[in-house]
Amino acid sequence: MNVFEAIQKRRSIREYSPEPVPKEKLERILEAGRLAPSASNIQPWHFIIVTEKAKKEALAKGGRYAKFLNQSPIVIVGCGDTKASPNWHKVDVAIAMQNMVLTATAEGLGTCWIGSFNEKQAKELLKIPENLAIVAMLSLGYSQDKAEQANNQWRRKPLEEIASYEEYGKHS
Repeated sequence: MNVFEAIQKRRSIREYSPEPVPKEKLERILEAGRLAPSASNIQPWHFIIVTEKAKKEALAKGGRYAKFLNQSPIVIVGCGDTKASPNWHKVDVAIAMQNMVLTATAEGLGTCWIGSFNEKQAKELLKIPENLAIVAMLSLGYSQDKAEQANNQWRRKPLEEIASYEEYGKHS
């Protein structure tokens, strides 16, 4: 699968099979994040891989839209170093995590980007130091989502509505 195919195939998965993710696939996904670009090559990220049931359950309770986190075999918590990169840590971590999402898709795995979490609670639970801010979390595993398996198409705005050439509103 090439990158564009992974972009077309990617969906937010909220139902997971209990099948474990092979270590080789997880390492390739993490490597994709490690290889991401960052401002001044600071690489202000740190990723915490959570597989313990009790911790996943606690993370699932921390956000209104995170209730399914306890179902996914893995939760990746993406943190950014606010001291090393005060202005760009969020963008840099997001780029790295998007690399992970696309790599997971190419590996036949599903993900869901989670922005709904209780940062204070998660930092205490995972012993995250003060200089790191949680940017986002990713659920990761094999999909059991019936809508996704049916290749349910999701609506996207036409290109003409989201892109202009040379100035806003100019389409050619």
